[in-house]
Amino acid sequence: MPVGLLGRKIGMTQIHDDEGRLLPVTVIEAGPCVVLALRTRDREGYDAVQIGFDDKPRKRAIRSERGHVAAIQSKRQRQRQAAGVEAPPRADCEPKRFIREFRTDGEDHGLEIGQTLGPALFDGVTFVDVIGTNKGRGFAGVMKRHNFSGQGASHGVKRVHRHPGSIGMSADPSRVFKGTRMAGHYGNARNTMRHLRVVRIEQDSNLLLVKGAVPGPVGGYVMIRHTTKRRRKAGEGTTS
Repeated sequence: MPVGLLGRKIGMTQIHDDEGRLLPVTVIEAGPCVVLALRTRDREGYDAVQIGFDDKPRKRAIRSERGHVAAIQSKRQRQRQAAGVEAPPRADCEPKRFIREFRTDGEDHGLEIGQTLGPALFDGVTFVDVIGTNKGRGFAGVMKRHNFSGQGASHGVKRVHRHPGSIGMSADPSRVFKGTRMAGHYGNARNTMRHLRVVRIEQDSNLLLVKGAVPGPVGGYVMIRHTTKRRRKAGEGTTS
């Protein structure tokens, strides 16, 4: 699996393509991202690349966050050096607010710790997947959460117009089935928009424009990766 990028959702707008068609696009600030660590199967048990995005002020970063990206010569680190334990390399950069890992296939992708990645990583890529956290809406009722129509507005219905109605299952099976749609926590969940077409890449300003909507509010962090969805071609998979 190729390495992806981290970014921030800027907002939505519309542009015209080369053929004059009006396209709705989401503008994403994709990078710059710094390679913080390289996970290997021999050391951690899996292969991955850890990258970080958006600098965090040092006065707001705890000591472990600063020690993850730079050598701070802590007491434990000096003890390990005296014992002959080699310290892992550091990116020597500012602490990051948003850190994620991308699994790899174990092959050498030419990445080094401290390397900076930008939207040029997606040059020649047609479709991507964008992962984000959608907007949290708190505790919501069934009409807002599941699009229920509610109950009637006749004189026989008293102050229960937005209620879900009966959920009873009679004497058999005498219980409520798991997964019954009810009121509850709505939103604030990880969501993936798959197979979004890359419309434009602006490397100078680290902007990536994709066709369609992206989960999360304006300013929310997102992950951008090569798409895992394979569209079936016309006539493929049909039997004569």
